[in-house]
Amino acid sequence: MTLQDPSELTKHAVRRARQAVRCLPFQRSFYRNVEEEALSSSELVAGSDWPSQTRRRLNARETEDLLIWLIQLGVLRREVDGQGLTERVRLTPLGREVLTPWPETLPSAGLGSRLAHWCRRHRPRW
Repeated sequence: MTLQDPSELTKHAVRRARQAVRCLPFQRSFYRNVEEEALSSSELVAGSDWPSQTRRRLNARETEDLLIWLIQLGVLRREVDGQGLTERVRLTPLGREVLTPWPETLPSAGLGSRLAHWCRRHRPRW
């Protein structure tokens, strides 16, 4: 599939990001939190409120890998301070658009979506 039109590229990016958001273990409250304030993977892992932010317990490396994936998709961005980039992330305008259909909870992705997402994430050249 060749995407030339910028609006088609945007639609494709939104579809891809929506699929990822539904497949990843983060709850809607996680995205709400990073919309309001920056959060790091270590803060998320160390927090006692992890059950409200993730569907399952995540370790620091797994959390950072997931945040990097969301950055690559354009849903999150690294926060910048006076020293440059930090380990903290925030929601992007694309991330806000992606989450618009789900103000309260994220629906779970079906098996087909999960498989397509896994292939896109782990085997992008297939």
